[in-house]
Amino acid sequence: MNRRTSFPPSWPPLDRYVLALLGTVGLAALLPASGTAARLAEGASTVAVALLFFLYGARLSSREALDGLRHWRLHLTVLTATFVAFPLLGLAAKGLVPVVLTPALHSGLLFLCLAPSTVQSSIAFTSIARGNVPAAICAGSFSSLAGILLTPLLAAALLAGGVGGFSAGSLLRIVLQLLVPFLAGQLVRPWARTFLPRHREPLGYVDRGSILLVVYSAFSQGVVAGVWHQVTPARLGLLLAVEAVLLAVMLSLTWYGARRLGFGREDRVAIQFAGSKKSLAAGLPMASVLFGAQAAPVVLPLMLFHQMQLMVCAVIAGRRARDPGERPGADPRSSPTPRNASAAS
Repeated sequence: MNRRTSFPPSWPPLDRYVLALLGTVGLAALLPASGTAARLAEGASTVAVALLFFLYGARLSSREALDGLRHWRLHLTVLTATFVAFPLLGLAAKGLVPVVLTPALHSGLLFLCLAPSTVQSSIAFTSIARGNVPAAICAGSFSSLAGILLTPLLAAALLAGGVGGFSAGSLLRIVLQLLVPFLAGQLVRPWARTFLPRHREPLGYVDRGSILLVVYSAFSQGVVAGVWHQVTPARLGLLLAVEAVLLAVMLSLTWYGARRLGFGREDRVAIQFAGSKKSLAAGLPMASVLFGAQAAPVVLPLMLFHQMQLMVCAVIAGRRARDPGERPGADPRSSPTPRNASAAS
């Protein structure tokens, strides 16, 4: 095997989907939806969010979840990193307000810390780094499922009084727009499990198009409300620096913490990639439901962190794959490979 072509370049190009997201933000800045157009965009965004979570529910195999329970220590470690360590760091960043971060950007950073982990990129990087791929699949799936409940509840507890606030109405919207469609997807899975794999590519466009619609609606409302006058280039640069430190801390914590807990190399790889990343696909729709018209400054940190984690983790995965010190071997604690790996991120 030619090592020069087996792994990605040390610093990958900007992700095309991130370019599409940035283009959507630019379109909203130049041509924001207002009046009747804004109401239509908001209604379409609501439908798009419900469709996204319906598809998430239809894709998630209960067999995968049951198989993954055999490796419960690993999944508990990832959940702790995602929903305990990340939020604690987000709360600690409150000390950076107002010198480094504005209150709105800190709310966005804290929401980023509350979002669930990814599935697709965690699997990809774990595979490249010769880690425990079945564990990464199950850990990402568990995190996505737990995030439907934990992210709104944590937002209620930690973001009360912040940007957009939180109320009983917000909780009801979460149930109607996220949980109900997800459960409906689970109910139709016996009939959809053969349909979805055959139409993976067009459904991928539905996923991405729905998220772009959510981004356009959220940023249009932000432009009309004038929120971008509060975000200067200097503030954005400081936000990027804070997020770089956040990512570095979580990458170190998941790798060395997993070693202290006695996990083998393959499991540590899965824990590092599943426990240090946040899902753009799940986070953006949740933010639009929770924050409504004030979602734009809240989702900005998540969009920036998404691209940063892809670039940094690509470098780490390539280096781990070339590490001659630890060759892959059988881990008796590894769970069996699920039949259908979820590709949702």
